[in-house]
Amino acid sequence: MTAVIDSDQHLFETRTLWADHIEPSFRDQALAIVDDELGYPWLTWQGQRLDLADVQMPGDTAAVGRCRQRYRQHLPPEYSYDDALPAHYWEPSARVLQVDEMGLGGAVLFPNYGLLWERRLSESLGALTANMAAWNRWCATVVADGAGRLHPVAHLTLRDAEWLEAQLSALSATGVRLGMIAPAAVDGRPLSHPDHDRLWAAFIEHGVTPVFHVADQPRILDDAFYADAADSFVPTLESIFLWVPPAVATTDLIVNGVLDRHPELRIGIVELSSIWVPQFLMMLDGGWDFTSALNGRVPADLELRPSQYFHRQVRVSSFSYEQPARLTAKSGDLFMCCSDYPHSEGTATPLEDYGRDGGSPESAPGFFHDNVATLLAG
Repeated sequence: MTAVIDSDQHLFETRTLWADHIEPSFRDQALAIVDDELGYPWLTWQGQRLDLADVQMPGDTAAVGRCRQRYRQHLPPEYSYDDALPAHYWEPSARVLQVDEMGLGGAVLFPNYGLLWERRLSESLGALTANMAAWNRWCATVVADGAGRLHPVAHLTLRDAEWLEAQLSALSATGVRLGMIAPAAVDGRPLSHPDHDRLWAAFIEHGVTPVFHVADQPRILDDAFYADAADSFVPTLESIFLWVPPAVATTDLIVNGVLDRHPELRIGIVELSSIWVPQFLMMLDGGWDFTSALNGRVPADLELRPSQYFHRQVRVSSFSYEQPARLTAKSGDLFMCCSDYPHSEGTATPLEDYGRDGGSPESAPGFFHDNVATLLAG
């Protein structure tokens, strides 16, 4: 039987993870989880409250909203954060046991609170990279304690080339094979900018695969469109169009020749939906053909059709409600199973969920194992 690898789980950071693992000279810049006067835990940076630190439960999104409603009403929380946080949410060896209980062979582990702060720390590149590096150092412990079953995802930025290259070297030495980057421009430069070619080569050299994942990262849509209240956890626009940033980013990497120049580079797209892929592949080729004819030249000399690079080098996580078997029939074997455990929009029973759509590890080894294994191979 194929050992199922879940392409999207999350590991909670401890209250002091960043201070415990950050470079000493940046300790005053370390993120932390600190309780307020009512007892609500907050992810904070230099005294600034970034967001509430919730203990989420799979399948109970409304509970997250209730917690925030109570806070707005100045009512105390319904639970103690530390008492409610299960050990397997944050402790690697306990997560291995949970992976067993879910019937899985392994799991990719993204940060939890690491999804909340990248854009807001962008004003200070030193603080940004120092806190990223703190999580990345912790990832080495996750690999060591995970018995070969846990695959932590580093947190990276392309804004500092020397820093990134050093991080990739260190991550490779500790067995970390995935790194989350923003599907966005880098200080005004597209991902395909020639200055970044050395960085894509470094990802390949060190066997670390860049991955796009939903997070509060630099926005590709104008801030004027984000009309939600300031204390909204996830902006409505971001939820509706969560597929747009990875679609734009992969288009840039394909049509401007990065995946052609670096055929060994793999790209993962996780928790950014998958239902958009069939239409995107059609538009990718159609838009290339139309604009090349209209403009009298191609953006870059490619050996393959644009969609063929996506098929060769990109893999996308797909939730059970998106009917991945149907998507595979339309677009090919591009997709990966995921649970988003333990987030409220996720599930603790992914195999049962996919089974209701007729999917099984025996019938779809690519979906349940091989495609994510390709990303983990570097």
